[in-house]
Amino acid sequence: MEKVIKLKLNKEVEADNIAHFVQIANQFVSKVYLDVDDVCRVNAKSIMGMMNLPWRDGLNITIQAEGSDEEKAVETIAAFLTGNW
Repeated sequence: MEKVIKLKLNKEVEADNIAHFVQIANQFVSKVYLDVDDVCRVNAKSIMGMMNLPWRDGLNITIQAEGSDEEKAVETIAAFLTGNW
């Protein structure tokens, strides 16, 4: 399953924000990846991968998940990236 969203940042992204995001992603059994502006693909459960993304407001992100809880994973991550940063 996948969903395309536009990143909405309420503040500058710092290491603790990314760590919180990775914790959210890791609560799901499904494999979860982010494709950012068709430039790079990152495992959403990897803190190092997530730290290397070019975080900026308005990024087009495709959230992809595969597994038994993929729908919940995609919706939860989409909600976080579009309103909780």
